[in-house]
Amino acid sequence: MSQVKPILGASPLRKEGRAKVLGAAKYTDDISLPGMWFGATVRSSIARGTIRSITFAPEIDWSEFAIVRASDIPGENTIVHLTKDHPCLADKAVNHPDEPILLLAHPDKTALIAAVRGVHIEYDELPGVFTIEESEAAVEAFNGPAHDDSRIIWPGSDMGGTANCFKQYLMYSGDAKETEDGIAAAFEAADFIVEAEYQTGAQEQLYIENNGVIAECNRDATGNITDVFVQGSMQCPYYLVHALTLVFNLPEEKCRVLQVETGGAFGGKEDFPSVIGSHAALLAMKCGHPVKITYDRAEDMAATTKRHPSRTRHRTAVSKDGKLLAGIIEVAIDGGAYATLSPVVLSRATIHAPGPYKWPYMRVRAKAMATNIPPHGAFRGFGAPQSLFGLERHMDKIAKTIGLTPEEFRRRNFLATGDCTVTGQPLVEPVDMQHLLTRALNEAGYHEKLARFAEENKTSSVKRGVGFASFMHGTGFTGSGERRLNSLVHLDILDDGRPQILVSSTEFGQGTNTILSQVAAQTLSLPYEDITIAPVDTSVVPNSGPTVASRTAMIVGKLVERASIQMLTRLRDEKLLPDNHTPEEFKTAVLAYRAKHGSVRSSVRYEPPAKIFWDDDLYRGDAYPGYAWAVYVAEVAVDMNTYMATCTRFDALQEVGLVMHPVLAKGQIEGGVAQGIGYALYEKCVWKDGHMMNNQMTNYIMPTSADLPPIHVHFEEVPSIHGPGGAKGIGELPMDGPAPAILNAIENATGVAFNTIPLLPEDIFERFTSFTNPDHGGTKDLDPSKDRDTRVEETRDTGVEESQATETESTEIIFR
Repeated sequence: MSQVKPILGASPLRKEGRAKVLGAAKYTDDISLPGMWFGATVRSSIARGTIRSITFAPEIDWSEFAIVRASDIPGENTIVHLTKDHPCLADKAVNHPDEPILLLAHPDKTALIAAVRGVHIEYDELPGVFTIEESEAAVEAFNGPAHDDSRIIWPGSDMGGTANCFKQYLMYSGDAKETEDGIAAAFEAADFIVEAEYQTGAQEQLYIENNGVIAECNRDATGNITDVFVQGSMQCPYYLVHALTLVFNLPEEKCRVLQVETGGAFGGKEDFPSVIGSHAALLAMKCGHPVKITYDRAEDMAATTKRHPSRTRHRTAVSKDGKLLAGIIEVAIDGGAYATLSPVVLSRATIHAPGPYKWPYMRVRAKAMATNIPPHGAFRGFGAPQSLFGLERHMDKIAKTIGLTPEEFRRRNFLATGDCTVTGQPLVEPVDMQHLLTRALNEAGYHEKLARFAEENKTSSVKRGVGFASFMHGTGFTGSGERRLNSLVHLDILDDGRPQILVSSTEFGQGTNTILSQVAAQTLSLPYEDITIAPVDTSVVPNSGPTVASRTAMIVGKLVERASIQMLTRLRDEKLLPDNHTPEEFKTAVLAYRAKHGSVRSSVRYEPPAKIFWDDDLYRGDAYPGYAWAVYVAEVAVDMNTYMATCTRFDALQEVGLVMHPVLAKGQIEGGVAQGIGYALYEKCVWKDGHMMNNQMTNYIMPTSADLPPIHVHFEEVPSIHGPGGAKGIGELPMDGPAPAILNAIENATGVAFNTIPLLPEDIFERFTSFTNPDHGGTKDLDPSKDRDTRVEETRDTGVEESQATETESTEIIFR
């Protein structure tokens, strides 16, 4: 080949970078169409109940507005994800706060504020269910002798769910009976049995650009709807196409979707654009104009999906020499009011729960429970951060219990090349967790810091510590998912002879357009600048699958590589292109082929490697095409005067196959670690009766650049046969490790174990003061709707004894 320097492994300029830097990139809110109206959503103010009446304020001229009710929907009143339980608009029943009930449109955007307030809805309220534990208690009452169904908020579905439970999985490390017998024997013979519970909270994606779309609806001369067109900020255009086919009762080819420049997503724009996109299209249908809906930050945070809160329980049998004998893991996630993507989030949480360790016998039981909270959905990591948090905290607990260091205990149980995962998948590609752990600890100066901090902490009020987490992340869809997707990629030649990649994989800041262009350039032996990417318009590009699950680089990138090879083969079969060609020779060849045959399109579909097998019923087999492996090390400082924990250094080492674009890859890791630090120490969703109370960036606290430590990113490159040039997925991996590494470090610093995130200063304060004052309160006592200062002042005015008032004041001040 004529191209001397390989483009894969280099860091060319981003394909869309220039437009973004110069301000030329057009986001949804930058776009205006002739005659465009604006849309708004009237939402429920209660968590659960039935709608008794809807009235409209008489002072508003409602004839100026387009109003859409559930009865106006021409097709099915559903937003389809995995099942049809999610209504497009609430008709009679309300199942969560901020649920859409009516849609309004008007030519003047400012008129919508008063209009939304002018819609008055009366309800007959029903008791709500707001936590996993409340949902479980409701099921127990339902199954009891009284058959109390008053708190059954989700009856089941065609996806196999049961009352209040969207999905359950039962995963064994082998034959069910043999595994149960092995577990029983292991616990009988174990030298140690270690049990604990771990919890994680919800987390907001907090993308820079809020959700926004513009919709158009066309009719024929008789007034029948002919087609709909939605453009906007999204990850998965074909998801929205599917939703529109049901809402409008139209064939797929009559539902066109175009992704415009998207300002961040992190999973939050995977499934939710099906909601806002359907709403905008319904308003366009009603008013006969294009309609734009853009949420403000408060609405976006209150009404859209979050990371699933979780509870993981571990019970582990261990020998005195530090070998895992058997494990029982129970995972529960809070799915919110509707199923959305909870079953597949739960699937990944289930498979990742055993981590990168050898388990002779293992049972994982997992469930997704319904609550009266806005539905939770996709977020970077997709279930793995929840279950891996519990696992890696539990590994440290076991090590402490049996008298080994966290390092030595893990070394005695790591998976290695040739071993099988809990699902029975043989690790045929090289896996060396021992080396990764050695290098990560050396890069971080782990052992030196352990000794130094232990000495310094004896006299310092700022306690320092180090901790680490070892983990892996499966790349691509679980099990048979990629076969079902049957992804398709096209490679075309433009009039000027340049190749154009046609995929539905979207760019939203992570580098899709750049890395796919690198793959094509390398394979075709062309300059990177010659490769173009078609806009993601479903009327033009094929369905190459959703841009999720760390699958773009490995799965779609491999398809682009195969399409490029196919094109070269075709040209050479026609004797138009030599084996070692120049860019000029390639251009001449493709234009000659095009003149002769009319087009030079190369198309390939996903073809699974022959040895991949997965049993959806038994949940056994090859869970993922490949895995990325990692060890993350956190250094922390805990100020015992303010009870503030901060991460002061972070080292992230990962084996991700070929690093396709080092600059983008480093940015992906840094960004994921930053989100993981927020998940661990800062970001707390405060709920009151199912409504998010801190739905602004002023009171939803996330780490800024000033709060983040130096993040040191390290790579190991072990090429994989599944990805282009040996690449694996990288996007979700860095979300999995920071939280457990940080909490392991905090335990090392303070000597106290914390098993719930986010871990805020008041939580640390509560734990330390509970040794002497167990009734002082804590974060669970803080009602965000109450003014805490007022309560303290009222205490002073009641004439209580001074000592009591002083104690109350002190507690309140620290909590603020």
